[in-house]
Amino acid sequence: MVYKFTILSDEIDSFVRIIKIDSEAKFIDLHDAILDAVNFEKNQLTSFFICSDNWEKEQEVTLVEMESSSEYDNLVMDKTTLEELMSEENQKLLYVFDMMSDRVFFIELTEIIPLKNLKKAVCVTSEGEPPLQIMADEGLIITPKVALDENFYGDEEFELDELDEEGFGEMNFDDSSLFAEDPKF
Repeated sequence: MVYKFTILSDEIDSFVRIIKIDSEAKFIDLHDAILDAVNFEKNQLTSFFICSDNWEKEQEVTLVEMESSSEYDNLVMDKTTLEELMSEENQKLLYVFDMMSDRVFFIELTEIIPLKNLKKAVCVTSEGEPPLQIMADEGLIITPKVALDENFYGDEEFELDELDEEGFGEMNFDDSSLFAEDPKF
């Protein structure tokens, strides 16, 4: 059998991908087909969740084996076939592609085509731009790694004893203009 999955995003209204894949394929094959269809890097941790009709997460299928205390079995994408968990049209899946920000694609099994087989998944519809793969948190500042060598302080002649005992240069705190007229001070 061939499964036809429709993939939507709640971030971009015009985004739609439709993927056809063999029912005997593994979740890792669907994972790869989705990433290829949206041109995402394959270096991120992802998960599928089988969902109720109301999109409530139920069974998780992870990219890598993880310890879990959930009521469901620990299933891994490269060991679990689609037909093991998907058997009815209109079944729903969430595909979490950005774990840090909990961003997902909404996937529905929109058609089951009997008496057909596919050797490889194929994206048959590709409309709209996908969302960004990783959404950086606002205010998060990523700084480059700095080599802490003798040039770190900008002076090769730097002497540690030039700093006061707190590690800062000398400062005169007797100057009242340094403090605002705030009752907290």
